[in-house]
Amino acid sequence: MPPLGALAAARRLGREGYPRLVVMGSLSKRSNAPGLRSGFAAGDASILEKFVLYRTYHGAAMSNTVQLASIAAWNDEAHVAENRRLYREKFAAFFDLVNPALPLARPEAAFYYWAAVPGDDEAFARELFAATHVTVLPGSYLSREAHGANPGKGFVRIALVSTVAEAAEAGRRIAEFARARSAAATPLR
Repeated sequence: MPPLGALAAARRLGREGYPRLVVMGSLSKRSNAPGLRSGFAAGDASILEKFVLYRTYHGAAMSNTVQLASIAAWNDEAHVAENRRLYREKFAAFFDLVNPALPLARPEAAFYYWAAVPGDDEAFARELFAATHVTVLPGSYLSREAHGANPGKGFVRIALVSTVAEAAEAGRRIAEFARARSAAATPLR
């Protein structure tokens, strides 16, 4: 089932039309194409007027190749259904492998897990890569300190954009690493 759209969400809240509503979408999650950088902004014209001005001066033009690939992806829904099926499979396999060793919460819509890690998130990511050749992103890199705290600190983001087999292999490596790191931190009696 497709995710809830902004207009449907607005209607559920008793709103009609576009006032104060802006929606942004991209091919990143929809088509599992995070590097393509193709998306849209739609909604309240008075808000988007400023966005269009910003985009005019700060945006980057897409090459013809990227534009043609984008058109093909936006016009095809079959691959979207298949991507959703594959994400469900990847998330389930990864969860079953990793969750006992590194607690996970299944997101409602994403192509990554956020996992709380013991200690420093940057050190965890660096040590994980050194030991397993699996790359995760420290949460503190994706947020900034505000009011004395960095909300991403102590978390890593684990993207599941590869194949099901690769996601499962990464899950095995992460779980093994997390168990070994936890055992090393636990004092013997």
